[in-house]
Amino acid sequence: MTLTEESGFQMNSKNSGWINGFIGMLIFSGSLPATRIAVADFDPVFLTLARASIAALLALVVLKAFAVKRPVKGDLVSLIVVSFGVVIGFPLLTAYALQYIPTTQSIVFVGLLPLMTAIFGILRGDERPGPAFWIFSCLGSGLVIGFALSLSGVTSAGPLSPEALIGCALMLVAIVVCGLGYAEGARLSRRLGGWQVISWALVLSMPITLPLTYVSRPESFAGQGQLAWFGLAYVSLFSMLLGFVFWYRGLAQGGIAAVGQLQLLQPFFGLVLAAVLLQETVGWAMVLVAAAVALCVTGAKRFA
Repeated sequence: MTLTEESGFQMNSKNSGWINGFIGMLIFSGSLPATRIAVADFDPVFLTLARASIAALLALVVLKAFAVKRPVKGDLVSLIVVSFGVVIGFPLLTAYALQYIPTTQSIVFVGLLPLMTAIFGILRGDERPGPAFWIFSCLGSGLVIGFALSLSGVTSAGPLSPEALIGCALMLVAIVVCGLGYAEGARLSRRLGGWQVISWALVLSMPITLPLTYVSRPESFAGQGQLAWFGLAYVSLFSMLLGFVFWYRGLAQGGIAAVGQLQLLQPFFGLVLAAVLLQETVGWAMVLVAAAVALCVTGAKRFA
C-alpha cells in the first residue's frame, strides 16, 4: 500500500467514525424523551436496572447466535470498567440524581461529558489533541452548560439547597464514570469490535442487574400504559445496546477525543425530540446555541 493509499484509507476510516458516532449520538438523543415517557409509570431505579437486564439478555442471545469467542483474561478488567461506567454506574447515578434535581439541570453536567471523554481518551489511549481542539471543546461545553443553566433557572435561584448539592454531586460522579466507560470501551473496540464490547459488558453486569431488577420490580404491571412500555423498550434496545454499537465503533475509528465532541449536540437533538413527542416548546435561543455548538464540533473535528 502506497503512502497516498494509506492516507486515503485513514481518512475514510475517520469519516466512517464520525458517521457511526453521529448515528450513536442520535440514538442516545432519544433516551431522554423515552425515559420521561417511561418514568410516568415506572420507578426510575427499576427502569435503570430493567433496561440493563433486558439489553443483557438480548446481547447474550446475539453472542450465542454468532458463536463469539469469550474475551481473553487481559480484556476482562477493561470490560468490567465499561460495565461499571455505562451499564450500571451512569444510569443508576443519574436516576438517583434526578430525584434531587430536575432534568434540565442535569443537562449542565452532560455538557461536561465530551471533555471528560477526551481526558480519559488521553489517559487511557494514545491521543494527543492540539491546543485548538481544547479551545473549541471548552467553548462548546461552555455553550451547552450556559444554555442548560438558563433553562433550569439556576443562575437566578440563589444558593443551592442540600438536596440540590447531593443531586449535583451524583451527576458529577456519573459524568466521570461515563467518560471513563466511553474511553475504555472505544479503546477495546479497536480490538474486539463495538458490538462485542457492549455485549460482553452487559453480560458481565447480569449478576448484579438481574437480581436487583427483580427486587425493585413494581407490585403490579397492570397500571403501566403503552407509552411507558414503549419508553422501556426504547431505552433497553436502543439506548443500552444498539446506540453503543455505533458509538463505540465511531470512537474507535474517528478518535475518542474528536468524535466524543458529538455529545455536545445530544441535548439539542433530545430537546427537539421532546418537542415532537412531548409537545414541549423549542425557542429560537436553542436553535442559535445549537448552531454555535455545531460550529464548535466542526472546529474540534478539524484540529483533533
